[in-house]
Amino acid sequence: MTDHPITPPPELVQQWLNAAPPLGLGREKWITTEAARWGADQELEACCEWLGDAPVVYNDNGDLHPGSYLRDARRPKPPSLKEQALKILEEKPEPDDMKELIVFDTAQVEIIRRALKQLDD
Repeated sequence: MTDHPITPPPELVQQWLNAAPPLGLGREKWITTEAARWGADQELEACCEWLGDAPVVYNDNGDLHPGSYLRDARRPKPPSLKEQALKILEEKPEPDDMKELIVFDTAQVEIIRRALKQLDD
């Protein structure tokens, strides 16, 4: 039987097995998610390579390769902790007077707390 072109190397599979949570459904989900991500990344890199060196407009990365646009679009960087905290604060409506409370859920408070801890004193 011939391997599919996108088949993870045995060493990588072993890394996943070693890093996965203990036995159970969560373990299988974790491993299959890692495999799916790895396969998607392999396909993306193959597409970027296939695009070659066709001229394109300069992008923010300083890279003229068209594959960089594809990579940026398909694997956007998650917002920073600062960006997440600012978004939470900006989405809350301003109170009409000082007697009104602005309420945050636990996850929002944790993001804001982690962002503040990263600030220099």
